[in-house]
Amino acid sequence: MNAIDLKGRVALLSGGCGGIGRAVAERFAASGAKVVTWDLAEDADDQLDVTDETAVAQAMQRLLASHERLDILVNCAGIIGPNLRIEDYSVADWQRTVDISLKSTFLCCRAAVPSMRARNCGRIVNLASIAGKEGNATMTAYSAAKGAVIALTKALGKELADTDVRVNCVAPAVIATPMNQKMTPEAYAAVVSKIPLGRPGQPSEVAAMIAWLASDECSFSTGACFDLSGGRATY
Repeated sequence: MNAIDLKGRVALLSGGCGGIGRAVAERFAASGAKVVTWDLAEDADDQLDVTDETAVAQAMQRLLASHERLDILVNCAGIIGPNLRIEDYSVADWQRTVDISLKSTFLCCRAAVPSMRARNCGRIVNLASIAGKEGNATMTAYSAAKGAVIALTKALGKELADTDVRVNCVAPAVIATPMNQKMTPEAYAAVVSKIPLGRPGQPSEVAAMIAWLASDECSFSTGACFDLSGGRATY
């Protein structure tokens, strides 16, 4: 399981105390990385709101002052938001869903890139979703935000292609995490029914792919979106 070597790497996980974030943290630690989590949860290494521009900038200053480098950024923060028809969606719920799923990714990438560019190395992995590629009914804000994360990844991968920084994203189908347990039973059943393998993915399966994308072995892939959909993805 731990063939990926991340010894000596400093890895930052935004939203690192969620279901996927914790699995990635465990996998990275087992592979030798020093893991730093940013989250609102009390057990985060640095407790902050990753949608707050000032808070993110200050947290990055603290991280670099303590560790002197940042090798890996994984953006795990995100919420599904309400399961509602678009005419029933409030602007406040839409904005909150987009901010947590998309704005946080932008802010953390923007904060991380200068030090990675200066050292001419690094790995960024963004958490997108199959919803961002194919759309999920009654999840318009989440689908739109995750689609934008894919586009951000593609653009940033090209922007950093003249460096040794690689930027990729993963697009899971429904994963067995506490976040997805907040969906209505009807919505959960609907998204699981679209998976040919007939089950949700496990956080450890997502962490395994992210570990490879964060490693030196991922050297020729950048600006790419990797599916983790149990066969659901159609393109």
